[in-house]
Amino acid sequence: MRKNLGVIRVNKNSFEGVLGALEQDIMDALWTRGVSSGREVFDILKTKRDIALTTVLTVIERLTKKTLIEKIKGDATYIYAPVYSKEEFTRLVSADMLKRIMRFSTPLAVASFVDVVADTDPKELDRLSELIKAKKKEISRNA
Repeated sequence: MRKNLGVIRVNKNSFEGVLGALEQDIMDALWTRGVSSGREVFDILKTKRDIALTTVLTVIERLTKKTLIEKIKGDATYIYAPVYSKEEFTRLVSADMLKRIMRFSTPLAVASFVDVVADTDPKELDRLSELIKAKKKEISRNA
């Protein structure tokens, strides 16, 4: 599991700083389609942008080296699969970002997080409270 995801800037639809634009498009294609050949990923992307197959394959290799994509030997060609689901990846990036923020000030980070949750969806505060209770129980059992 990757522990350091680099500089993180998250916007509504992408993980800028973690993934470049083409990397994001490739991951989105694999998350949507599932296991695919490089050609199949290219066929999806070429409808959205002017791009060469070799460029797509190069970026797929880069994502393989970043351990975000698994390279599987097929009968005639390699096929690729995302190592993490989109949800798992989002969780990893979110956790990494929170850890980085908490290095500056844990109390301020926690207070800000609660404020953001309250501003975004106040109903999630109940869920947050339940998650905290469950985590406290888990910690006390393991102590």
